[in-house]
Amino acid sequence: MSDRMLIGHLSTGITGPIQANRNVNRNKQEYTETTSFRDLLSQQQLKFSHHAEQRLQQRGISLLPEQLTRIADAVDQAAAKGAKDSLVLFRDIAMIVNIPNRTVVTAMDGNSMKEHIFTQIDSAVVVS
Repeated sequence: MSDRMLIGHLSTGITGPIQANRNVNRNKQEYTETTSFRDLLSQQQLKFSHHAEQRLQQRGISLLPEQLTRIADAVDQAAAKGAKDSLVLFRDIAMIVNIPNRTVVTAMDGNSMKEHIFTQIDSAVVVS
């Protein structure tokens, strides 16, 4: 195999930097059947680090717009309580979120959470 596999080639075939400005108005709710997952992420006031995007993709985790809104609301609540780095639990997904930056640092599914220890967090939020 002479072709190199670069980050981003796994599903989209696109390489290059991820859009820097993903902090767009959450009220923009125009979704179509062809809206990509990355587009949905960019429409939320919740950012995902490159590492988190990779983990979501590798683990087959997808979130619907209303789920992202509920998670963003949970981040708002954690920020109101003064949290800095939170473990956000949504269904069988665990995310470490830097609250001041509103950035998901990493994400894992239920299988990846088994026997996993979460360190350097100051709070946990369970999203219902």
